Amino acid sequence: MAEEEAGILSEIFSNPLNLILVGIITFLLYKIFKKSTEEPAPVAVRPSLPKLKKRDFTVEELLPYDGNGPEGRILVAVNGKVFDVTAGKQYYGPGGPYAVLGGRDASRSLGTFSMVVKDVYDDLSDLSSDEMNSIKEWEVQFNEKYEYVGRLLKPGEQHTNYSDEDEDTSTTTEPQQK
Repeated sequence: MAEEEAGILSEIFSNPLNLILVGIITFLLYKIFKKSTEEPAPVAVRPSLPKLKKRDFTVEELLPYDGNGPEGRILVAVNGKVFDVTAGKQYYGPGGPYAVLGGRDASRSLGTFSMVVKDVYDDLSDLSSDEMNSIKEWEVQFNEKYEYVGRLLKPGEQHTNYSDEDEDTSTTTEPQQK
């Protein structure tokens, strides 16, 4: 038995190609076992924000909710509805690909596939029916994924006083008309 082991070791060490292969196998085994014994790095968990009370927003009142505020909350309006998209901070927050939409009415941008936003009320009256349908599809997606927090007010429109009972009726507002 000792002669067989000596023959195998002699074969491995006498051929440079075999030495390289043994080295690669040893390195790979080391990496595999090292990874399995390492503890995963702790993930920084940001405390969740309390649910925002339902309310209406003017375009100006929406602007501070772009993720740069002290609590980092992000609101986006789509088709007259305001959604809390803070859960999607990696998309709508500072540095995200859609950060320009944070704290703004994203309707035109979503309908026209353009990242140009206005900081004034946009009645969307110049959009085509296809663009308006696209906005409505986005509204449905936002409604399914994010928390509805209120309406985007037209200029001169009064704020609604919502009671605690109104908190549960999140889809009772009428969408903007073309």
